[in-house]
Formats: sequence, structure tokens, C-alpha cells
Amino acid sequence: MSMPFEHPADDHSFGSAPPAGPVEATARTPLWTEWTHSLYTDAGPTVPRGSLIVQKFGGSSVADAAGICRAARRIAKTREAGYQVVAVVSAMGDTTDQLCELAAGVSQNPNPGALDSLLSMGEAVSSSLLAMALVDCGQAARTFTGSQAGLITDSVHGKARITDVRPGRLRTCLDHDTVPIVAGFQGRTQKGRRVTTLGRGGSDLTAVALAAALGAGICEIYTDVDGVYTADPRIVPMARKIAALSSEEMLEFAACGSKVMHLRSVEYARRFGLPIHVRSSFSDEMGTLILPGLDRSPFQRPAPEQAVITEVSGCEALAEITVAGLPDDAASMSALFRSLAQPGIGVQSIVEKRPGTARRADVVFSLPAAQSASALSLLRSRQPDLGFEGLQHNGLAGKVMLSGLGMRSSPAVFSTFFNALSKARVDLDLIEISETGLGALTRADQLENAVRAVRAAFGLSTDRAAAKTSAATRLAAARGPASHQHPSRSAPAKLTRRA
Repeated sequence: MSMPFEHPADDHSFGSAPPAGPVEATARTPLWTEWTHSLYTDAGPTVPRGSLIVQKFGGSSVADAAGICRAARRIAKTREAGYQVVAVVSAMGDTTDQLCELAAGVSQNPNPGALDSLLSMGEAVSSSLLAMALVDCGQAARTFTGSQAGLITDSVHGKARITDVRPGRLRTCLDHDTVPIVAGFQGRTQKGRRVTTLGRGGSDLTAVALAAALGAGICEIYTDVDGVYTADPRIVPMARKIAALSSEEMLEFAACGSKVMHLRSVEYARRFGLPIHVRSSFSDEMGTLILPGLDRSPFQRPAPEQAVITEVSGCEALAEITVAGLPDDAASMSALFRSLAQPGIGVQSIVEKRPGTARRADVVFSLPAAQSASALSLLRSRQPDLGFEGLQHNGLAGKVMLSGLGMRSSPAVFSTFFNALSKARVDLDLIEISETGLGALTRADQLENAVRAVRAAFGLSTDRAAAKTSAATRLAAARGPASHQHPSRSAPAKLTRRA
């Protein structure tokens, strides 16, 4: 838990719909769980009975027949509790990977449009199977492709972005007391109606976009983990599940490599004020709530001037490129990053330094290691146009990231972070700061030690009671100036570089 710290086929219909029934009350639960439980038991202000819930089932949740039947039973149970449901499904298990391998076997450079059409078939299979299972549960169901569901995108195959959502067919389906089952991960272009895919994890984005367009009370993301943890439980056995997060915090998690939620889906949900519930498809336990803002928090949060430390994470698949001797003017900087943006290279931290050469600067940036070869090749080809003098490449970098809220208002957060890394003898390079995160680039071989040191310094590597005590001992000393700035209006990240 977060803690205060201050230092392409026609659609098909199946079956008929039964009448909705009441939901049974359960035993007394803790505060945040009780609030979430009210989503399903009370006609309260959050998700009253009769409201719409979008339920998305990931590939691991529908990997086999048993998983599909389990998903169908969950949908039926939600319907019987008195709610409307729109289901969104991913392809079964490793289907997408298998289709990619098949495409690579027949073509060294598959046509992007044809590849998108192929990959969209995986979700069509799982949606049809889920519809069959729902019929056996006594629920009427109708399948939709992304195009039929009204997801309109740009024309960038493989990484399409949603430009519009027109869920008229889904509304009609709901009005007929039928469960729409939408194939995730896909949409269509406005012109030409060509099939597009949204990129890896795009089914999350499909679910969130439809939930926002339909005015759903909540979007549930069912996966093979039971929520968001303070660290990867497979690496840190003592990691704890987080009860609730703001969307700002989840944005930092996703941006720093957390694989639980798709980054673009969190951004989309935040924009429309949509709550998300990440939970396991294999149990009925509560998961992690991702809420639109602090005012929607289900439990008492600290005052705005208090930093809330949520997670320490590490990302190891990073590279660092230095563009040396770039002309020191705004036009050259713009041309540099415009060139990198055209093929979709994901630049992260950026810093400019002046080594002393007149009207020349070195620009250092980090990016995913898998994209470094493409970036270097592109920059070398554009060197005559951009006018820089040389390139330097560090392909073995990692980033340690502290996530939470109120980072700028608590100087003790900075001092604790850097003191922990100094004691662990971790070399730092690019530093980035925002309202919801504090991160530093380091050598990949030092990343594990860096994560351990920072977690220990902020009390996230001990049990809950000890962590609270550890945080409390730093409370008074860490008070910073009061800040009333909402996280969504935080200033751009400040970037510095170690001399």
C-alpha cells in the first residue's frame, strides 16, 4: 500500500438473456475493500446497480478452454448481480507470438497491413469461444471486431492510435439485454476501413476506450496477477500488493516498465476520469484500484504537501546515446527529435550539456535498448543534415525509479534517494524529476543493488508495520513547503546530468 513519507467477419449473436438477480452481501471488510465491494453490492454513487462494467480478459485469462469458461462464469455472475457488461478479450495465450512467427516464416518483411489483418484473427477466435461459453451460462452474447465496435484509428499499422470511438452497435446490443464481446487490440482506419492493431497490450486500451465512450462506471482488467505490487514478486518476495493508486502513480509505474497495465490505457483512463480495477481472473480477491485522482481515493490520503512513496522499480533494457557537437539552437534540437519521432523511437530522458565548444552542445538521451540500433542507423544517415560531429552509445544502462506523489514538495525524498544510492556506491547519470517520480540512469550491472538500496531507504523492503514505523520516523524531518498544485498540472520534468 502507498505510504506517506515526508524527509473482419459479421458479428454473431448467441442465446437469450435471463433476468438479473440480486447480489448477496458479504462479511465486513477493510475500508478500501469495503469501498470497492460497494461497487457490486450497493446502489451507491460509484457504480449503482444497473450500471455498465467493462471487463477485459488478457491472454493468460483465456489461454485455454478452462480459462474461457472461467471468464464466462465471471461475466454471468456480474450480470446476475444486476449490471450490464461489455467484455473485451485478448488472443489466447501465445497466439499473437505464434502468428508473428508464422508471418516471419513466409516473408522476411511482411506487409504491415496484411500483418495487422493476420494478427487480429487471434482475438476473433477467443471472442467467439467466449460467446459459446456464455450461452452455456444462460447469457445472450454477440461478438464484435474492433471495427464493428466503432474503434477508429490512424493509419499507422502495428502501433495505431485511436482517433474516435463510435460504440453505437454496442449500445444497441446492450439495449437488447445482450453481452457484447469485443475483440481487443484492433480497430480500423477512417479512410479505406483497413484493419489496424494498437500495439502490444492494446486490448487494455480497447477496454478503457470503450468504457469511456459508453460511460461505464469502472473498467476491470483481469490478468494472471492479483493486482499491482510494490515490486515484481518474482524478484522481491516481500513485495506487497497495493490497495489503490492514483492514475498519476500508475502512469509512472507503466512508464518505468511495469507490465501490469498498458501505458496508453492508463493515460486514456486518466483523461476521462475512469477508475480501473486490476485483478486476478483466477480468484475473487480484490485487486488494485487505479483511481482518477486523489479526490476519488477510497482511504485517507496524506495532505498534499506530504510525499506518498508507492514503489521502487527498475528498468534494465535501456540504452544511452550522446549526439556530440550538435548546433546549439532550437531549430537543430527540433530537427533531431523530429527525425527520431518519425519511425516511432521512444526517447525518454533528455539532457543538453555544453562542453565548451562555441555554439555546439552535446545532447544525451535514453531509449529502449531494442531501439538503439535503429536510432543510431537513422542518426548516422541524417548526420549531414543535422550537422552534429559524432555519436556515442552506451548499450548497457538501467534506470531506478521512485514512484509516488508530491515529490517536488519534499526535499527529504531527494536526499534519501541520493544518499541511499551513494552508500550503495551506485554511479548515476541522467536524473529525471516529476511530481510523481524521481529516477536516475545507472549502469545495468548496478541496477539490482540500486533498487534494493532505495527500497530499504524508504521502508519498502520490510513488513508493513516496520515500513510504517520507518516512514513515521522520517515524517517530521522531511516536511517541505506546502504545495497545492494538482499532480495533473505538474511542471515538466527537470533533467540534470552528473558532471
